[in-house]
Amino acid sequence: MEGVLAEVLLEQSWDPRALFGTLCRGEASAERVETLRFLLQRLEDAGTDPSALPEAAREVATGYLVPLLRGCPGGADPDLGPPSQRRRVLRAAGAALRSCARLARGPPLAAALAEEALRDLRAGRCAPGVEAAVEVLAAVGPCLRPREDGPLLERVAQAAVALALGADRPGNAEDAGALAAARLLPALGQCGGAALRAVWGALAEPGVPWEPDRVGPELQVLSALAEKLLPQPGARDVGPDARRCGRFWRTVQTGLGRAEDALTRKRARYLLQRAVEVSAELGADCTCDAHGGTGPSLFWWSEKKKDELLKFWENYILLMETLEGNQIHVIKPVLPKLNNLFEYAVSEEHGCWLFHPSWHMCVYKRMFESENKILTKEGVLHFLELYESECLPFSPDFSEFIIGPLMDALSESSLYGRSPGQLVGSGSPLGLKLQKFLVTYVSLLPEEIKSGFLLRFLQKMTSRHWCAVPVLFLSRALASVPRCKALGVEGLLALRDVLRCTMVTHQVLLRGAAQCYLLQAALRLVDVEQVSLCDVSALLMSLRQEESLGRGTLLWTELCDWLRENELYFRQPSASGSQGLQEASLATYVKNLVQEYVRSPAWEAGEGGLMPDGLEARLTATMVLLAVDVEGKKAQYSEKQRTQNMLRLFLDPLLGALMKFGTNAYVPVPKTDRCLQLLLMLLHTCTSRGSSAQEDEVSVLLQSLLMSASESVSEFILRRLTMDELRTVSDLDRCHLYLMVLTELIHLQLKLGWKVGASICRVISPLKNACIRHLQETDSGQEPTLARQIQRVASMATLARVCEIVDLQQESLDTGPLERLLCTLPLNQTLQKPCAEDPESSSFFEESSPCQGWGKIVAQYVHDQWVCLSFLLRRCHPLEPAAEGDKLEPSLPSVRTPTQILCAALDALSLLPSDRVSPVFCCMKTLVPQLLTSSESLCVESFDVAWRVLTSLSNTQLTFWPNLRAFVQFVFDNTILSTAAKTKGQAYFRIKEIMYKIIEMSTVKTGVFNTLMSHCCQSWLVSAASGPQGSLSSARHYNELILEACTFGTVFRRDQRLIQDVQTFIESLGHDCAANVVMESTKREDCYVRVCAIKFLCLLDCSNTAHKSFMEDLAIKLLDKDEQVSQSRARYYQNSLQHRVKNRIWQVLLTLFPRFDQNFLNEIIDKIFQAGFINNQASIKYFIEWIIILILHKFPQFLPKFWDCFSYGEEKLKTSICTFLSVLSHLDIIIQNIPEKRRVLKQALLIAMKWGLSHNFSIRLYALIALKKVWAVCKALCVEECDAWTALIECSLSQVESMHGAGNAKKNWQRIQDHFFFATFHPLEDYCLETIFYTLPRLSGVIEEEWITLDRFSSFTDVPSGSGPLWRLSRTPLYELNPGDWSQQDAGTGSREADGPSEQADVQKKIIPWGHDLLDTDLELVLQDRAAKLGKSISRLIVVASLIDKPTNLGGLCRTCEVFGASVLVVSNLHCVRDKQFQHLSVSAEQWLPLVEVKPHQLPSYLQQKRAAGYTVIGVEQTAHSSDLAQFCFPEKSLLLLGNEREGIPANLLQQLDMCVEIPQQGVIRSLNVHVSGALLIWEYTRQQLLRRTGASS
Repeated sequence: MEGVLAEVLLEQSWDPRALFGTLCRGEASAERVETLRFLLQRLEDAGTDPSALPEAAREVATGYLVPLLRGCPGGADPDLGPPSQRRRVLRAAGAALRSCARLARGPPLAAALAEEALRDLRAGRCAPGVEAAVEVLAAVGPCLRPREDGPLLERVAQAAVALALGADRPGNAEDAGALAAARLLPALGQCGGAALRAVWGALAEPGVPWEPDRVGPELQVLSALAEKLLPQPGARDVGPDARRCGRFWRTVQTGLGRAEDALTRKRARYLLQRAVEVSAELGADCTCDAHGGTGPSLFWWSEKKKDELLKFWENYILLMETLEGNQIHVIKPVLPKLNNLFEYAVSEEHGCWLFHPSWHMCVYKRMFESENKILTKEGVLHFLELYESECLPFSPDFSEFIIGPLMDALSESSLYGRSPGQLVGSGSPLGLKLQKFLVTYVSLLPEEIKSGFLLRFLQKMTSRHWCAVPVLFLSRALASVPRCKALGVEGLLALRDVLRCTMVTHQVLLRGAAQCYLLQAALRLVDVEQVSLCDVSALLMSLRQEESLGRGTLLWTELCDWLRENELYFRQPSASGSQGLQEASLATYVKNLVQEYVRSPAWEAGEGGLMPDGLEARLTATMVLLAVDVEGKKAQYSEKQRTQNMLRLFLDPLLGALMKFGTNAYVPVPKTDRCLQLLLMLLHTCTSRGSSAQEDEVSVLLQSLLMSASESVSEFILRRLTMDELRTVSDLDRCHLYLMVLTELIHLQLKLGWKVGASICRVISPLKNACIRHLQETDSGQEPTLARQIQRVASMATLARVCEIVDLQQESLDTGPLERLLCTLPLNQTLQKPCAEDPESSSFFEESSPCQGWGKIVAQYVHDQWVCLSFLLRRCHPLEPAAEGDKLEPSLPSVRTPTQILCAALDALSLLPSDRVSPVFCCMKTLVPQLLTSSESLCVESFDVAWRVLTSLSNTQLTFWPNLRAFVQFVFDNTILSTAAKTKGQAYFRIKEIMYKIIEMSTVKTGVFNTLMSHCCQSWLVSAASGPQGSLSSARHYNELILEACTFGTVFRRDQRLIQDVQTFIESLGHDCAANVVMESTKREDCYVRVCAIKFLCLLDCSNTAHKSFMEDLAIKLLDKDEQVSQSRARYYQNSLQHRVKNRIWQVLLTLFPRFDQNFLNEIIDKIFQAGFINNQASIKYFIEWIIILILHKFPQFLPKFWDCFSYGEEKLKTSICTFLSVLSHLDIIIQNIPEKRRVLKQALLIAMKWGLSHNFSIRLYALIALKKVWAVCKALCVEECDAWTALIECSLSQVESMHGAGNAKKNWQRIQDHFFFATFHPLEDYCLETIFYTLPRLSGVIEEEWITLDRFSSFTDVPSGSGPLWRLSRTPLYELNPGDWSQQDAGTGSREADGPSEQADVQKKIIPWGHDLLDTDLELVLQDRAAKLGKSISRLIVVASLIDKPTNLGGLCRTCEVFGASVLVVSNLHCVRDKQFQHLSVSAEQWLPLVEVKPHQLPSYLQQKRAAGYTVIGVEQTAHSSDLAQFCFPEKSLLLLGNEREGIPANLLQQLDMCVEIPQQGVIRSLNVHVSGALLIWEYTRQQLLRRTGASS
């Protein structure tokens, strides 16, 4: 429209001043400025030269356009509308300004405007001002003279680059940088010469540091100037060549591999492709060396290798484009091309890289950083498999890549999951490949590189927080590296740091296994000549011996062998740094180590100092036992005395010191602390955990030597605990140490035999009496001192330990004094804190100790009171439940009533910290049975308080599990359960409520239900064995617990399943992993709940009435639960929770079946048959069929009910008849106990033949297999009654056997015959736990988590194993079958999917969304057209869709127009792009395609305007004179008008069309969807234009 107006103005007058004055007056608008632009261009194109034109152009430029660009035309401040309108005005004003600069004469206008705009640009006060300056420079830049204005061009270029890269950009001018890159720099590039060199110099200046954060802006600039920075064939001026610049290629590579946004990666691919195309067109050799000038070139081109190079880069770009999709099914077929890239990149002849390996690393980086974790895993696996198929030369870039991006990717735990179908416990595929890769890679490294690589590998492991699973497999891979001398002291320090990282995880087994592997890695990789024994000892102290390095394990033996082989080669420390320790041999080092340890340092001479931390004692004890075992390996069998002598030699300093404890009262306290700590550590460490644990002579000898000092030690402990020598807070730590040593010595005495006269035994009674005396003393009204209170705490702790020791020796103890003491001491008494003014206690407030805090001291004191009271309640006054109605007498008349004690226990639970409540639970366990009948509400309150305490600990791993066991033993004590069940009161229902809460907690905290189930089953079995006639009263009243246990198990989250899989894998390693030996299996997996329940049920005696009744009641409830699950609305699919629950139900029913008699089966047989009618998953069908077969075999009386199942209507049977036909196929088993078999066989044949005529193909197959099986039995038994059917049956079976062809019918017939249930499975011979819980679930497609091997039953020792048929192994080959043996037989034999696609295989390839033409830098293009910034090829096709209403059609058209490069899409309302249906179809095409709004009533004037602009207006409509699309030739400037969905093109618009085109049709329906019609015409237009372009170029 503006162009038409400009022509009208020119027709009226050619006076420039008059014309310009007309347009420059009034309010500035987009239409007015665009008309001015058209007018100036028209004057410029006309070539007229009126004398007034230059001056008028100058006046317009300086007086109107420049102020307008700055936002102040004519001194006014008009509102230019929204930003899009303002940009339209700026664009038109810029284009007009360029025309003014060309038309002006005299002094150069362009230079003056450029100087002024450059000043505004550098000032950069606000974003609009910067945009205006950029528009002015972009307009006048091409008008500058290269020679005269060269310095100005350089300054403009430098400012433009700085703005585009963000170095000189105002705060709110993000668009200004994009504008500079997309508009100003291309405009300057057209100037060539100095401007282009200035731009390139600013981009590639050597002194400017390269920053990855600037990659996006740099790539934006480079893509905008690509055609200027890359040489063009036949160009006269030789400008810069970006291909020879290393910084250019580093920027491209970073954009390919590390850019986060897709647009930046797209620009990088565009630059790479253009560089390759330019190189191929030029045909000249080109090289760009890598940084430093060593190694292969970053980029090179050789005309001799043109075909190979083109192939390499074609595959490379295809890979990078495919990775943008993040679709694994599209990417996986392309990955073999990555292997081909390595083949192209390596010269087999010279063994070197032809292409720089950083290009390959870009592909892997892109895969590693993908949002799709499946793609990340595929990338990691592909990289780890490289050295399996390729022999790659060494490259430092590879090592850097492994240490960097690869290890970053390996930190993702989810990558280590099992592959589908992989067995549980078989190990992570990625972990195993990582192990193999690292072994291969390190083996191929040059020796001088190995050390540095492994050190950096370890340091990388310490640089971040690793989850348990990745650090485990990384450690395992390191432990597999071949032996080499690679790590020195720095390497050991790095290993210690890694060990500290492993301690972070809560997964104890994974943590222990990682420590084992890291120690193995140290033994393989440490260069002993660079490290000393002190360094090795420090490393060993970083291990937790209770989790990894246990004596007697294979790891301990490996460490001993390593020390024995290398003890003479360790580096000797300097005299000044060794502190007197000489290391000529391991024995010498250890001897000196013990001597230095026992000798108390001078700075520890004080009496009241802090306790040593114990690490030095652990180090000394470990090294002593290692040295002894090393000497034992040196000695022959006849030289055992040498080992004994060596142990005495090591321990002489310690024994000598211990012997003086009892007689020398002046031994320094720090020395006694250190010696007792070492004694304790030696006893803890010497216990052998290996296979020879029962015959460890070193352990026996060590214990004997230490017991020789037991009298002196016990007297010292007695003196210290009873003679008021403990006076400070630190002395409480010493008290704890003394009591631990005392307990260990008593344990040793019990091993040797308890003797009343033994020295260690003589201290028990004096200790008890002295402690009671101390506790009974009063302060006579005075303020207590710190020493007095500390002595009371120590005495109570000692008394509690004495009670525990008496429990160990099972001897009587005079409890009278203890009773009297507890009577005088109020329970939960809190010790008064000593006053700060007391001279002795003043140090308490300044002391720094692990035991500081008076609250913690008081809590320990109260805890020890409850330990003593618990002992009294258990040993001295056992409480019996009172009969209902009896008057409750206090059991401890001299102390308190049980009610008072229980109330005090509730107070104690609120007072004590979480790790101190166990003795309170023990007391409550004893008290509650006595009070349940008389004080039920108080007992219920005790349950609630105890439960609240337990739930508050759910996130505290160290204290939760012991307290859970104590809680379960309290609440679910068999006496409490029985008493509560008798009354059926609040307690009974509260116990059941807690039971369900525990089960619910177990769904989020694995192992909680296991503790409850194990305790209950054990207590019920004891009760059943000792009660009257094996009573199961408690179990019968709480049988819901067994019911829930039989069906328990959740569907784990992926991360939970991963942890369990890895733990199972570690456990499967057995003794090869020391962590399995030193740590007892927790048995917390969910499957052990069911294992416990099944083992409990198997131990019940079916001849016992109570047991039998219990099992029958459970079976009925299981069948009811199965029915409830079947009727549930929850989704029921394979391996869903509903499927698993039903699967578990029928497994238990199968297990219980031998205990059912005929009377009970009469009650449930209908439910079992009814279950067969339900549409179930395959595994459940097999279990139902199996139990029906067993029932009919054992009780043939139920055969009539079975025959009745075939008599229901076909509607009911259409999904279930196959179940009963499968049962029928095992008729040979069913009739074994039937004397008269003929009638049964006849009935079976009739049924099989009847259903063999079914319309359903599957039913016919099952009927035929049943017919074949039954007929074989008939022939074997020579049943004459069936002879009449011989011809019919034989013919039917022969026909099905001789089916021709390879169709599905023949395959399925063969498949069902080979099915395990018909070919191998034997219902009687396979009846065992192994088949029920492992083999059948495995063969029927149940997920691996549900498979329970027989080993799991035998390894669960909390409940003893039973005997009988269930515990035998299967007698058929069923166990050896794999699911693939039957489920995959219908797969095509020609399938080669496993081999992967070859290089020649066709793959999906996305079209590059830009052409190869020059970037269009015309100032008329709108900035919103983002595609233009990438050089997208735009046609001259306009698609008008203003008549279309539906958003779906508009969205599809928008996508079609963008794909085929239409110039514009016209719609009736621009708001349609916000519609969700539009966006769903357009997939963001509206962001890349210009959209114009033209209302339907505006179409006539719009079409007239376009016709005036040279467009041919074409309607897509069937008319009387329409042209056939197949014969129509589209003009280049075409406008397509699309009609309405229902009414087509209105008649008034048909008259304005130049022509109509219709699509030829062959069908009956008269029209196509408008989007489809438009797409066909748009493609035909594009096809014709491509053909014309190809013909013109040729």
